[in-house]
Amino acid sequence: MTDASVAFPIWGDQADLVRLIDVQPTWAGHFVGPAYPTTGRNVVEGGQMIAQAIVAASKTVPDQRVTSAHMIFSKAAMFDAPLDLDVDVMRSGRTFSTIAVRTQQHEQLRSSGLLLMSSAEPDVIRGSVEMPDVAGPDESPVLDMGVTGREMRDVDGAYMANAEEVGPPEIHVWTRFRDAPREQHMHAALVAQSTTHWTIAAAMRPHPGIGESAAHVSLSTGIMTATLAFHDEVDVSEWLLYSNTATYAGRGLAQGDGRVFTRHGRLVASYAVQAMIRSFDQDASNKGLDHTNAM
Repeated sequence: MTDASVAFPIWGDQADLVRLIDVQPTWAGHFVGPAYPTTGRNVVEGGQMIAQAIVAASKTVPDQRVTSAHMIFSKAAMFDAPLDLDVDVMRSGRTFSTIAVRTQQHEQLRSSGLLLMSSAEPDVIRGSVEMPDVAGPDESPVLDMGVTGREMRDVDGAYMANAEEVGPPEIHVWTRFRDAPREQHMHAALVAQSTTHWTIAAAMRPHPGIGESAAHVSLSTGIMTATLAFHDEVDVSEWLLYSNTATYAGRGLAQGDGRVFTRHGRLVASYAVQAMIRSFDQDASNKGLDHTNAM
């Protein structure tokens, strides 16, 4: 396993991440994601909430799989309090089902999403874009986000680059987990969890003096929406390449597109993310905030 002191303090283990994502039913149409004590940043990532929605929908309609999910993140959620997920089966069909998931905390809406479920069907046609020609995981430096049991490699060191190092608005990251979950929907949820990590850093990369290290310190940043499509089954214990391009940055927002490939070039998922990148209207410390809780 990688040295967790490289970039981030220990956040937890893969088992902790799985426990957070694997929301549990309490009554019909209602699931709960547990609280998690944290001494670091007390803000739940959008990727975790969309992963929880994928699990809740999959447990509600177990004979179908999530093929697409769209979520709007209306208000930041905190790690140290449970999350309540209300699931509404808007339409249940033999081939497709539509599921709405609302996530609340302290009786306030935090995110809302729509998920499309689908039954298994054989190929009529098959094709996809090619995987970009980038360095493999063995040739890429370690990117440790503090989760033991999850290994990441940052192609060309682009994510952790110095703010003065400019480059194209692209981030490519290899990821694999120590353990393979039993359920395929948990593989999909773990794939979804990190899709929201990369767009902001990719959008900042062409701009000297603006870098990921400024997020929540001198810049107000956060994920506003995420849309995912799951194309094929996936094994998160094998290397996966997240290939991310920021297609636009301006007016306080950034838009990014991403694709997830297996090491052998098979496309398993794609996604689009809209993020906020804005200046604080006043120093975060003046509001009693710091990097652990400021957006």
